[in-house]
Amino acid sequence: MKIINSAEIQKLLHHRHPYLMIDEVLELSEVEISTQKTPNLEQDYFFKGHFPNAPVVPGAMLQEMTTQSAGVLMTKFYSPEADYNSETTKGYAIGVLSKIYNSKFLNFAKPGDNLEIKVKLVDRENNYFVFTGEILKNGSITVMKNKFALSIISDEHLYS
Repeated sequence: MKIINSAEIQKLLHHRHPYLMIDEVLELSEVEISTQKTPNLEQDYFFKGHFPNAPVVPGAMLQEMTTQSAGVLMTKFYSPEADYNSETTKGYAIGVLSKIYNSKFLNFAKPGDNLEIKVKLVDRENNYFVFTGEILKNGSITVMKNKFALSIISDEHLYS
């Protein structure tokens, strides 16, 4: 069941098409989030060159699906500003990728696969958050597992 749609996701994240890597949020708590993405051959730019006649979602995009999902969780529950809106709230960059501990790619994701992205917050120290992630396709096939860290920083670094 969808609890946050694409328009609401865009209030929480600075990402926009063609780089917005999640379609909707299915479940959300202070420590877990489940999101969904169905890669589209015509709409997702990375398929044009990865790979012609055998399109697969690049590993970097799978990583980005988990980090954007974690970014939604962070913005919803840990934002320094109440009612954060990516278009109007200034002062913070939430969900900045700080470290990738590991990523394991166990299967391919292709156009039309229903991808469920599951992310858990496993540690937090001030504005540094550590997550684990898993992407399942079509409900049961593990595509990727990872562990990574995101931070909340001043947005002055984005504009200088």
